[in-house]
Amino acid sequence: MLPHLKFDSLSVSTVKQTTFANIVDQVLLLHIGPICSFLLSRPDDFLANSDIERWILHLSRNSIKEFTLENWKRHLYEMPSCFFSCQDMTHLDLYRCLLQPPSTFKGFRNLQSLCMENVTLAQDVFKNLIVCCPLLKTLRLLNCDGLRHLKMDAPKLELLEVEVDEGVFEMINLENTLNLADVSITLAINDDLRQVPDSNLVQFFVHFPHIRRLTFGRNVLKYLAVRALPGKLPQPCLFLKFLSISIRFKALKEILAALCLLRSSPALQELEIFAHHEDRDVVGEVNSWLDDNQNCQFTELLRVKMISMSGGKHELDFIRFLLLSSPVLERMTVKPASYNGYSELLKKLLRFRRASLCAEIIYLDP
Repeated sequence: MLPHLKFDSLSVSTVKQTTFANIVDQVLLLHIGPICSFLLSRPDDFLANSDIERWILHLSRNSIKEFTLENWKRHLYEMPSCFFSCQDMTHLDLYRCLLQPPSTFKGFRNLQSLCMENVTLAQDVFKNLIVCCPLLKTLRLLNCDGLRHLKMDAPKLELLEVEVDEGVFEMINLENTLNLADVSITLAINDDLRQVPDSNLVQFFVHFPHIRRLTFGRNVLKYLAVRALPGKLPQPCLFLKFLSISIRFKALKEILAALCLLRSSPALQELEIFAHHEDRDVVGEVNSWLDDNQNCQFTELLRVKMISMSGGKHELDFIRFLLLSSPVLERMTVKPASYNGYSELLKKLLRFRRASLCAEIIYLDP
């Protein structure tokens, strides 16, 4: 009568000739009552597709609420048609699967959380899936193939995580997502920025004015800084408390984009910055932004983390700028990228003036 079933590499039998498939079959055959959650994760290539389809068919007839399938086979597993009839499902996690729903599919009307990693699906399938999940609150898209446009209408969405490792992500267009409070985006972009013509920092923030946590991984500032940057966003992020950004300090546009975000976040309490290093200089003139930001004050900023610092002048200028502009700062944590110049960087940091009398600098081992 257990409502939560989990079958993974630990699901083994001491009885000879008893296979993993035998174990799952026997448990499902003898099970009485509802199955609320079902997890299937077998890190080998011995599981037959027919076995998985049989179990999904069984679950579809038992009002499954939470379903997780981690496919470790060499080839993607195509979700069977019976899977799309699980209308009571509230949580869905898929890894290395192929989604091709039948024409009769009308969405998962009760779905609240969706995580897809290394899942292949067509652009129109994704659009229809999101539209037909009106209760969706959490959406994670990690390296999904077939998506070139992130265009969605999700009025209940609160958390969005997007990670793209390969290919070109051409457009991010969020409509009717006013409840978004936590956003994390990491992109893969090649050097030809003409392939991302719709990137716009101002337009990007229009769709989630109530955001509280924001994480911009690699290349996001590069993507959003293609167009001209304002000093501040027209609509400030009044509720943003946590900001994490990856930045190339040798790229002036990325520094300006970061400053625009900071100036537009009056309630920001925690800032995390990852230095992204490249061999070549992207922009030669980096220091001019300092003179234009002498009067910046981040009156709520309490904690700052600077990670993977190399000790270059552009990075040190930004650290000094934050220390001088944060009157209530409690702690700044600095983690260098390597031991090269380790002690010299520490000496420079300790000489910097601080607007906050209580601010301490914590210097971590690389």
